[in-house]
Amino acid sequence: MSSNQQYYPPPPGAPHQAYYPPPPGAPEHNGQHQQYYPPPPQSDASHDRKSWGRPPSQSEQPPVYASPARPQSEIPAPSHDMSRLSLASSTGGPGADDVGTFNGGSYRISHRSTNTLLTIQLAINCPLHAKPGTMLGMSPSITLSGALKFSLKKFVAGGALTSTNLTGPGEVLLAPSMPGDIVVLQLDGASTWRVGKDNWLAATAGVNKDVKAQTIGKAIFSGEGLYTYTLTGNGLAWVASFGAIIRKDLTQGEHYIIDNYHLVAWNCKYNLERVASGGIISELSSAEGLVCRFVGPGTVYFQTRSPVAFAAWAAAHGGGK
Repeated sequence: MSSNQQYYPPPPGAPHQAYYPPPPGAPEHNGQHQQYYPPPPQSDASHDRKSWGRPPSQSEQPPVYASPARPQSEIPAPSHDMSRLSLASSTGGPGADDVGTFNGGSYRISHRSTNTLLTIQLAINCPLHAKPGTMLGMSPSITLSGALKFSLKKFVAGGALTSTNLTGPGEVLLAPSMPGDIVVLQLDGASTWRVGKDNWLAATAGVNKDVKAQTIGKAIFSGEGLYTYTLTGNGLAWVASFGAIIRKDLTQGEHYIIDNYHLVAWNCKYNLERVASGGIISELSSAEGLVCRFVGPGTVYFQTRSPVAFAAWAAAHGGGK
């Protein structure tokens, strides 16, 4: 029966194309099958494209409204060299990931700068030393062990008596307990870094970490306690901050003053001084009014937030209740 052809696709140009029902809501069939399928939108050559507000091209830059030029003599000179005071981030700029390699692995510092994560890839049998309690996740192939080494200095300092050892192959995710950033220190065998006891995060196998005693004056007022970590050897070490990390490079004989509770890591000499009270800096009883004067050459890393000040603020606003 000829009416059964409606169930099969007819050859092109066959008169039975009229039996195929159009899509719902389509106008009545006028003899051409293509009219039931809406064509893709096509640009109209006669349409004025500028009315759609397209982004300006290289030849159509928006006007620049410049302020009137000032004589060079009226422009104040900078009070100090800002090129050596910067956020301690990668070359990609603030907030960019910092990536690198070391003997037996690679690392990436991401999610900067207050929720920073350290991701480390370890080769077979490559060890890594990390601060206990900082491991977020790891590959099942990673070997995790803890070494208990009793030390009277560590006991008095109140620091952890254990160290977490991770051995590859695989991936390890580390993050500090404080909301802040992470920066990597490169040790070349000749340099020595001092790190706050709460700021050390991890180190490669070639880095030696020891506890260094401070003088009583520095211990009480420097904000770092009686002991700090001393890092020597060859390799990489990662330190964490509370808030963002600022890097300050000092030239030979250059002096720079940093608040005592904002220190993270340094490789140059410093002395403790008291500054004039009043204004932001108030009283000796709260350890304010005391600063650390660093002398170059060297580099100092310091943090934009103070754990002590934050704890006082939280307590004053009902924190912990």
